[in-house]
Amino acid sequence: MKIKKMSVLYIVLGIIVTISFFAVVFLNRPQFGKLPTGERLERIKKSAHYKNGEWQNEVPTKMMTGNGVAVILDYLFGSHPRTRPEKPVKSVKTDINSLPKDVDWMIWFGHSSYLLQLSGKRILVDPVLVSASPLPWFNKPYEGSDIYKPEDMPDIDYMLISHDHWDHLDYDTQMALRSRVAEVVVPLGVGEHFEYWGFPKEHITDLDWYEHKSFTDGFTFHQMPARHFSGRALKGNQALWGSFVIESPDGKHIFVGGDSGYAPHFKKIGQRFPKMNLAILENGQYDKTWAQIHTLPEQLPNVMDDLGALQYVTVHHGKFCLSNHPWDEPLQNEKKAAQKTGSKLSVLEIGSVLYIN
Repeated sequence: MKIKKMSVLYIVLGIIVTISFFAVVFLNRPQFGKLPTGERLERIKKSAHYKNGEWQNEVPTKMMTGNGVAVILDYLFGSHPRTRPEKPVKSVKTDINSLPKDVDWMIWFGHSSYLLQLSGKRILVDPVLVSASPLPWFNKPYEGSDIYKPEDMPDIDYMLISHDHWDHLDYDTQMALRSRVAEVVVPLGVGEHFEYWGFPKEHITDLDWYEHKSFTDGFTFHQMPARHFSGRALKGNQALWGSFVIESPDGKHIFVGGDSGYAPHFKKIGQRFPKMNLAILENGQYDKTWAQIHTLPEQLPNVMDDLGALQYVTVHHGKFCLSNHPWDEPLQNEKKAAQKTGSKLSVLEIGSVLYIN
């Protein structure tokens, strides 16, 4: 009997060691990036927004207000109607290199990925054109929504990343574009991933909230707050998250919202940059249980009122299922918000061109 118990113990220990080994190997793949070190880490520790060993939101924030395990299990195994489209989503394949270079425009690639041309420069935001997950079989894009690949992108003047979650920072896309990106602008700490992935350190700009960087071509990037969180592996909130205001040489201001729950920072940004030409807002993948880190439909009009932009576009929908609401519900939300506030809204189709002003 004693021998049998010892045999079972060795088997269990063997299984644990094997699982641990593969977990360590899996988490050490380059796709997971790297936590901040060296000068970057020292700079992080000096930030007023970094406390108790991690980045903090400006207002107290809980990632989930309900039972987290129950929420995840419900998302994975619960029954929720129409979370994915029954037919391929509508999209159009535009030849980006054929577009005029003397006007300003935007092309949306689904979810939070889009390309801006401002004053002749190309600014690529949160491109996820290969995979939004460390597991290739998980979080597949909707049929018809993934028609754009890294090879369809032109040379990029500025790569702009709002935070390091997998649905905003795709390793495979970045590696495919690395040789064609001139400058990378990211929240403080996210630059560690890019440096680890072989991007030149001298062309990576990490910014804390309320910092800005002006380039010689006349562009200025203002790093502004968002109410969210970060992390690609087990340890979260080591790299900052945020929104941006892009200031072009001809005086245009474009708000890049990233992911954010509703909070007072929207009004602060609207007051600091009155009459922004275009605001690109998160709208989708929301749920009552994580209402503090993603904008709810009923809060979207408040965001529009706070920012006071001349024109709005919403993203964070149309490609992936990360919540339990109907896949096309965000389209109705944005129209209702625009009607309520009297705002000018452009409803985009994946691949179509929006000319700015």
